[in-house]
Amino acid sequence: MGIAEVLVGFLAGFAGGLGVGGGSILLLWLTAFAGTKQLSAQGINLLFFLPCAASALFAHWKNGFIKWKTALNSLLFGIPGVFFGYFIAESIDKTLLRGTFALLLLFIGIRELLRKKE
Repeated sequence: MGIAEVLVGFLAGFAGGLGVGGGSILLLWLTAFAGTKQLSAQGINLLFFLPCAASALFAHWKNGFIKWKTALNSLLFGIPGVFFGYFIAESIDKTLLRGTFALLLLFIGIRELLRKKE
């Protein structure tokens, strides 16, 4: 592992900790520079997300911010949704998958830039 990988990992982890899209940084690195296939990169990104989500869950639980009914519904439908999404992604042409994901990131980025602060 080189210095570039360590820096990207640190940057992605730091950005993820701030809630500003560390996974996007990781996905871009893996697909554009590390030669990782799109579907594998997305799986790695999901694994990367788990410790970030666990620490956020603990902090929110400690501060009483969790709506348990919503959390359980998300869990109930989210887990099957992951498997369903995987089978769809596996069956789609990889160029279409990459293009669709790029458009999604672009849309989210523009929406965040234009969103009014509350």
